Amino acid sequence: MGVGGRAVVSMNGPSLVILAAGRARRYGGLKQLAPIGVNGEAVIDLIASDAIAAGFTDIVIVINPDTGPQIQEHVEATWPQKTKVAFALQHEPRGTVDAVLAAQHLVDVTKPFGISNADDLYGRDALALLGRHLVTKSTCCLIGFQLDRALVGDSPVSRGICHVVNGHLTDIWERRQVHTFEDGYVSEDGESPVFLEPNSIVSMNLWGFQPAMWPLLHQEIATHDFEHEPESQLPVMVGKILHHVPLRFDVLPTVSRCVGVTHQTDLALVQADVRLQVSLGERPAHAFD
Repeated sequence: MGVGGRAVVSMNGPSLVILAAGRARRYGGLKQLAPIGVNGEAVIDLIASDAIAAGFTDIVIVINPDTGPQIQEHVEATWPQKTKVAFALQHEPRGTVDAVLAAQHLVDVTKPFGISNADDLYGRDALALLGRHLVTKSTCCLIGFQLDRALVGDSPVSRGICHVVNGHLTDIWERRQVHTFEDGYVSEDGESPVFLEPNSIVSMNLWGFQPAMWPLLHQEIATHDFEHEPESQLPVMVGKILHHVPLRFDVLPTVSRCVGVTHQTDLALVQADVRLQVSLGERPAHAFD
């Protein structure tokens, strides 16, 4: 395990790029290592464990220079030695498009690959859907979560509301300040509608990309106005290319609940959710079992 190095070539299954370079300003700590597992496992541990169970054969973790060494040290100390993992540095906080490109030299660019956040626990069903699609289909994909299964606690978050036609993604609308309200869900970002349907399909940044995405990612970075918009984000980029690039994105709905630790108050709620998953037999009590 090490930062950089030669390209990682998958022997069988696809690669998963885990985006762990965020600064976690709202959480106030290293949320990728927040202990959510029954035995104190970190968020990133359970994501990797679910990915390996879903058939991913190698993992690339994108880290930043400040908190990255802690993440790398944790992984090297706790993950099974047989885990094929590499680390890529995103030197500046320029968004998730730039983060994916930081990992390009460590994946097989001729094969499809998956992308996930490092602070959202997607569930085994969701990772299984993604892994299966990448080895059986030739289209890009997005794992679609229901809004009412993709919120934790009452603190406001951002969610990409997806427009889906015949199973294909046609648009993504980034809504901010999304939270529960009485018996429903609202977005207080000044746009309408204010009230959101609980079964709205949302993006949680769990993507499956085909090799044709690489030049589009580079083009996005080359043309993005970083002076006025410091970060280039994947949902926004995909929303743009859907209208002028003949690249299909299948939306794969999942029954999984996506839980993350955006705020400190989320930690106890996520820990309880993981314990429930274990008690229901949805995941093993120990990571990597």
